[in-house]
Amino acid sequence: MNKVIPMPQKPWQPSGADKVKSLLIVFAAFVLAGASVELTGFNGKLGFFFSLFISLLILNFSFHYFKRGTAAAKDALLQVLAVMAIVITLIPIVSIVATVFSKGYKGLHWGILTKDMALASVNDPIASGGLLHALVGTILMVGGALIISFPIGVLTALYLTEIRGSLTRPIKFLVQAMSGVPSIVAGLFILSSLVYPVTKELSGLMGSLALTILMIPTIARTAEEMLRLIPNELREAGVALGGTQWRTVAGVVLPAAKSGLVTAIILGVARIIGETAPILLVSGGGDSLNLNPTEGAMGSLPFYIWKAFLTSGTPEALARAWAGMLVLLSFIFILFGMARYISGRKVG
Repeated sequence: MNKVIPMPQKPWQPSGADKVKSLLIVFAAFVLAGASVELTGFNGKLGFFFSLFISLLILNFSFHYFKRGTAAAKDALLQVLAVMAIVITLIPIVSIVATVFSKGYKGLHWGILTKDMALASVNDPIASGGLLHALVGTILMVGGALIISFPIGVLTALYLTEIRGSLTRPIKFLVQAMSGVPSIVAGLFILSSLVYPVTKELSGLMGSLALTILMIPTIARTAEEMLRLIPNELREAGVALGGTQWRTVAGVVLPAAKSGLVTAIILGVARIIGETAPILLVSGGGDSLNLNPTEGAMGSLPFYIWKAFLTSGTPEALARAWAGMLVLLSFIFILFGMARYISGRKVG
């Protein structure tokens, strides 16, 4: 005799009839919003969305109040508020992405990633020149900042989570304060403390040092949170086997937190890859490919975009600027996607 396994019940999921009623409520809200725009002073898109929001609140609350009572009406009210909050959050994001894509694709061509601007200007035809120098410069400066920031950030996180000495509170306060430092302040600091008195030359290395100031707190705070997720049982097991504190940290804690540390790296890179102010001040922003970060001006994607926008405003210059933004935005989306994927994996 075959046993019939009952399907699991999911009472929280709306039924087909409930979905139809919800669609009718949304349709009625659109009708009321359109009528209010025509009959009242709520004109334009902003007035329509405001009327739609109020109509959804009133209709949802009234429907659930008369059908199920006060508790269900309050729950429906909170659902509408949550959905509207999500929509309000997504509107600027979608608008930015759509605008950059719709204007940026016009500046794309086959040689955009293989040519620099040494023999071309931003006002020349789109097919001449590219942003190879800016892309390579961005990679070199961000890579240099990462080489300096990662060990400092991880060691800071280890001190805050593993050692917890007398300097824990001052260091934590300093890291939090550095997170709020304006990027232009970091650029001015490097300009006044290193460029003018020491090197007397703008270079990619100076850009890396300015970006390091902005990157360290991001890596330190993210690594600290990831290290706190490691169970104390792993630390205790390492000590019980005769390991010293630092052998336990190096052999147990850090390997267990490797995915979290990779996430810290990616978030740190995403934090600084689009910074413009410090790059404008200390990198020089060259138009030709420069592979030596210690000598000569070095281009970057933010500088490329800024320079293209500052020209005479020709269609070619604007197309180059939007194309640079599209490339930069694509890099940022890829980095955040990688961070979400890696952080979603099980720690250890």
